[in-house]
Amino acid sequence: MLTIEQTRELLEGQHAAAFMTELYGEDQLQEQLTRYSGLLDTYQEHYGSGEVALFSAPGRSEIGGNHTDHNHGKVLAASINLDTIAAAGRVEEPVITIISEGYPGKCEVDLRQLEPAAGESPTCSLIRGIAAGCVEAGYKIGGFNAYVTSNVLSASGLSSSASFEMLVCSILSAFYNEGALDAVAMSQIGKYAENRFWNKPSGLLDQMACAYGGLVAIDFEDPAQPAVTGVPYDFRGSGYSLVIVSTGGNHADLTEDYAAVPGEMREVAQMLGRDMLRGLTPEDVYRNMEALRERCGDRAVLRALHFFAENDRVDEEAQALEQGNMIRFLELIKESGNSSWKWLQNCYRESDVRHQGITVALAITENYLQKLGTGACRVHGGGFAGVILTILPVEEARAYAQFIEKTIGTRSYIIQVRQHGAICLNRFLVQ
Repeated sequence: MLTIEQTRELLEGQHAAAFMTELYGEDQLQEQLTRYSGLLDTYQEHYGSGEVALFSAPGRSEIGGNHTDHNHGKVLAASINLDTIAAAGRVEEPVITIISEGYPGKCEVDLRQLEPAAGESPTCSLIRGIAAGCVEAGYKIGGFNAYVTSNVLSASGLSSSASFEMLVCSILSAFYNEGALDAVAMSQIGKYAENRFWNKPSGLLDQMACAYGGLVAIDFEDPAQPAVTGVPYDFRGSGYSLVIVSTGGNHADLTEDYAAVPGEMREVAQMLGRDMLRGLTPEDVYRNMEALRERCGDRAVLRALHFFAENDRVDEEAQALEQGNMIRFLELIKESGNSSWKWLQNCYRESDVRHQGITVALAITENYLQKLGTGACRVHGGGFAGVILTILPVEEARAYAQFIEKTIGTRSYIIQVRQHGAICLNRFLVQ
């Protein structure tokens, strides 16, 4: 590690400027250099001088494969240029201390106690869960101080929690494991922390997309070792922007709604003699339709049918991008959105039909794109509240964002795919 002053000098060099441009884009270079400089200032205010390292973990965009990963399906996802960053320093005491910008107080986790602690804050629970997951997976852990800031929208579907988890994993990997934790190991540890310490029934999609980097197709048929394939496509270079639209809701209290999706899919699978839907076919459902509808309910059947169609679409989407066939790709995104809306039914809560921010945003966006003559949109991520994804020509993105603000009064974010996942920046900044 380097001292704070040595790190500042690195950030002022041409090598840092080139890497930051690669990470965030040329238009954000100065903003990001100022952001990291401020990060070091604040770290020093709280923890004093000493050796530090810089870390970054991106948020993620789910482009295809809506609610498929938890049944061992396929997804098309990307790391994005919104991220969670930290300045961190190793300490001898076995305590992790994290101060996060915008959140009161600090989180202190004593690593001598790795069981879930009643009444602990969600952030501390995740940190404790990550440490416990590292130990269970055979990795070393130890104490550190960190100051963290993030521009990944919280509770929005961009995986702010997974971004934070991968950040903590990357710090433990760099400080205590010589960088040995790869994307799969970090993702499995993050999932372990969410499932066991946060009671969130998540799959591996969010963590893998944040940890790996770039635009990737991921097959979770073997969740212990997901198959990851890079998809070499440059949306911006091909004239298209990815726009994330906030719909005014958030994911804070939707655990029950999320849990019902994999729960109902697995109920169908178990009726057909399997633990997961992967390995079954629509024909298996058709042959047993009457019994499935009676025992599992119609929504569960529809969600199973969504899984099969959506799983196949991921392969088609990746193939369309590899062939440069944007027209076909946009058709598939529309099909994915329609399937989520009609079959998966995760665009609003059936317990609160009065509030349908996602469906309103989708309705006005579909009309907008129809007049434009190109583009596609779909619910993004877990659904029920949060954000939608819109893909449209670069030159139309800002006008669309203004339209959204005028009509529903919410913000839009033009995002870019970033090629690096969760990283220790020192590896790239030191020449």
